[in-house]
Amino acid sequence: MTLDVAETRTEKPRPAERRAATTHDGLPVLGRIGSLETRLAVTPREIEAAQVIRYRVFVEEMGARLPPEAMLAGRDFDAFDDICDHLIVLDRSLEGDAPDQIVATYRLLRQEVAERHSGFYSASEFDIAPMIARHPGKQFMELGRSCVLAPYRTKRTVELLWQGNWAYALKHRLDVMFGCGSFPGAFPEFHALALSFLHHNTLADGEWAVHASPNRYRNMDLMPPEAVNPKRALMAMPPLIKGYLRLGAMVGEGAVVDHAFGTTDVLVVLPVESISTRYLNYYGADAQRFAS
Repeated sequence: MTLDVAETRTEKPRPAERRAATTHDGLPVLGRIGSLETRLAVTPREIEAAQVIRYRVFVEEMGARLPPEAMLAGRDFDAFDDICDHLIVLDRSLEGDAPDQIVATYRLLRQEVAERHSGFYSASEFDIAPMIARHPGKQFMELGRSCVLAPYRTKRTVELLWQGNWAYALKHRLDVMFGCGSFPGAFPEFHALALSFLHHNTLADGEWAVHASPNRYRNMDLMPPEAVNPKRALMAMPPLIKGYLRLGAMVGEGAVVDHAFGTTDVLVVLPVESISTRYLNYYGADAQRFAS
């Protein structure tokens, strides 16, 4: 199914859509399930709190090695944080104000913003420029730094993160989402089954073809197709990457080892027009499924 984004933008809002949902402090909410809410961070304190969440997951849990200033501050931050929007999930049942309630975060970078500054983060690992150049009429959005605190790694948290991304993409009339998806560890061979499945079954080609940077390219074709058990391969897949595949995403050719974060990265590409009908129906073409 191809989502008619233009029709979604120009359609007059129904009465329920005019009553934009808000948080208890009056800020626009993109999604709500139970005590969990998702919206964009709006203050420096909220962004810093999201960076602390990233530090707890990436450094304390996964063993990432950040620059000295980030390690000293106990926050994962870089220059991209200043130009990105930060999607956050809050648990309103926790004590304190909003920065104390953040349990998950995503970093969002629109093409028009990236082009005014230093480009996309993914360009340090993947040769994305030819793919973008082949689609001059489309607007791209990079998703990055996704993390969720361990107690909140549940279906509803992931649903809210996707709800937020989808609502954001519609608001800004974005056509393509992409970003790095990570496997734990710096040895692609440990993920031979899952990487081979991606290579043989989900490789982006044609107008969407994209490759790892030549100086960082690691082969994903580690097992012949007949040796790959799809069910076992999907079970070995990180939940985030598996979730993107369900939506209709493709992956670029070649993996990249990120030694600082101790991960093996693949590039995930998801054109809006490729999103599975099942998930468009679930979240709603107007992103209102969890927004009330």
